[in-house]
Amino acid sequence: MAKLESSLMNMVLSLFVISLVMAAALGFVYNITKEPIAEAIKAKEVNAIKEVLPPFDNDPVSTITDIEGLSFYKATMGGEIVGYAAKTYTDKGYSGRFDLMVGFLPDGTINKTVVLQQKETPGLGNNILQPKFSDQFKNINIANLNDQLLSVKKDGGTIDAISAATISSRAYCDGIQKAYNAFITNYVNKPTDSVDMNTGDSESDVLSDTTTNAESKESKGGRK
Repeated sequence: MAKLESSLMNMVLSLFVISLVMAAALGFVYNITKEPIAEAIKAKEVNAIKEVLPPFDNDPVSTITDIEGLSFYKATMGGEIVGYAAKTYTDKGYSGRFDLMVGFLPDGTINKTVVLQQKETPGLGNNILQPKFSDQFKNINIANLNDQLLSVKKDGGTIDAISAATISSRAYCDGIQKAYNAFITNYVNKPTDSVDMNTGDSESDVLSDTTTNAESKESKGGRK
């Protein structure tokens, strides 16, 4: 067999064929792994919801509500709301964004927090995964803090920052504060048409029912 002449055209053609084959292979691998990866991420979130909330008997995932780029999951026991889980995030980590799951009791008290995904420095920033740090947030109601802001002691707050990882510690507080602000605005201090946390009825529905009952009584009174 004749040996191909080494030329720029042949090298370009060879590189093109190799790139085409590699791209096809990567695409094939991506399609195979895409669904298992998505399922693994979903399973991790479901487990995190269970971890940050009190016991519940409904399916919080079926109640998901997206607010301001965050996801909220309602948990109930015997039809009564026991809390909300919030999937939140911060872009202020030392290595960029990381995601958290925060459990709130109906009054806004933090039940528990867990990290879903992070890329902080091993041995330093990634100590946000340790219970010694994350347990500090249990039973805190940010409404009771000065200025209603969650912060580390270096900034005048109540949280002990991780040694040599203040940036990661501040970011953790930022992610929780973001979730708390959205939760208080949309669930605790709910707007007129929002859903009632205990009954599932909106205020507009309640007002409509009240008006209808009043009109019915007035109508009956007019026929007497």
